[in-house]
Amino acid sequence: MFKRLYFLLRITLAWGLAVIAVVSMYSSLPLIGDFELPAVLFSFGTMGLVIAGAFSHLHRVQLVAGRIDSETLDNRQKRLIEIPLEAGEAFDLVDAAIRELPGVKDVNSARDSLQLRAKVARPQLYGEPLLRRWNPLLWFAPEDNLLHATVLPAGESGRVTLICEPECPGWSDWFLVDDGTNFENAEAISRAITRRIGERRRNEQASATQTATEKELSEARLHLLHAQVEPHFLYNTLASAQLLTRSDPARAETMLGHLIQYLRRSLPNAEDEMSSVGTELERALAYLEILKIRMGERLSVQTDIPEELRATPLPAMMLQTLVENAIKHGLEPRTGGGTIWLRARRDDDTVAITVADDGDGFNTQTHGTGIGLKNVRERLRLRYNGAAALTVAANFPRGVAATLTVPASGANTHE
Repeated sequence: MFKRLYFLLRITLAWGLAVIAVVSMYSSLPLIGDFELPAVLFSFGTMGLVIAGAFSHLHRVQLVAGRIDSETLDNRQKRLIEIPLEAGEAFDLVDAAIRELPGVKDVNSARDSLQLRAKVARPQLYGEPLLRRWNPLLWFAPEDNLLHATVLPAGESGRVTLICEPECPGWSDWFLVDDGTNFENAEAISRAITRRIGERRRNEQASATQTATEKELSEARLHLLHAQVEPHFLYNTLASAQLLTRSDPARAETMLGHLIQYLRRSLPNAEDEMSSVGTELERALAYLEILKIRMGERLSVQTDIPEELRATPLPAMMLQTLVENAIKHGLEPRTGGGTIWLRARRDDDTVAITVADDGDGFNTQTHGTGIGLKNVRERLRLRYNGAAALTVAANFPRGVAATLTVPASGANTHE
């Protein structure tokens, strides 16, 4: 109630003094100044319209803001808004929010200086006002309101200073009212900014949820690919060991020892699908030792992998897949067998691991399904996100060379 009375007294006093000044000037005029009736009618008419307009303003502000206080009654509104975005992004958000405001026009946006100015047409709240030309509160009322927005960088966030005011000097606030339009503009822009921040957070949460789902699917696919190991090798090795137990128990025992070593290295790790070049080399050599017992002198193995490269992270069973491919499609079809080479070299931040053979190469009549190499490429894509590769080329003078190129530190891996 005090705020209402103060506002009424303030605007009544301001207009009362103005009316007294006008009446005094009228009275000082020769001849017509002696007629008091026009001055009396002007005084009572003006003050009546002023008081009626003031009550209308109070009612309008009460409807818009739900309360009457110094903030809501003020023609000039200021808001300080903290936006949890980098200053440039915060400015873009404020710019978009202001451009959506009804009646906005003449938007001057300067992103480099993080400043924005605009005009907003003041709405005709009740249609064409009655007695507009006679209503003193509308004599000098501007047609537009002004908006000023400045974004100040504050670390990783932006602090917005928003000012909404009439398009007229500050002294006019003693005589004019804005019917709460600037309060409406300030609140509308604040709501739009809040809505856009909420929408952005929902999109980020949806993106994070989708990323987590894709990660789970990728992990499932990785484990599925890891589990696709041809069982025929295990069956053939056990069958060969069974036969050797009758004819050559010592060789059978050696074969079973290598099989145990191979299986120990092949047990899946539920916590981490990654292995190392050294571990994968031991698995591959155990596999090749078993084959050497079965193939005899038809199989020769040469290894050239420096000790310092054996700690390089490498997906489990990947080297094994290339070795099995070289045996199955390169050497086994040949009567004379051949040689398997295992090499590793470092080039800057990558390590290249090569499995080569001197078998039938691309001219072989034994055609595989290609699922082994396809799985290797898919696992590299899922694990390294484009930072690793598999290349398959002809070996010289014959055979095939398959090369895995992976990051030396295991960086850029799928998480």
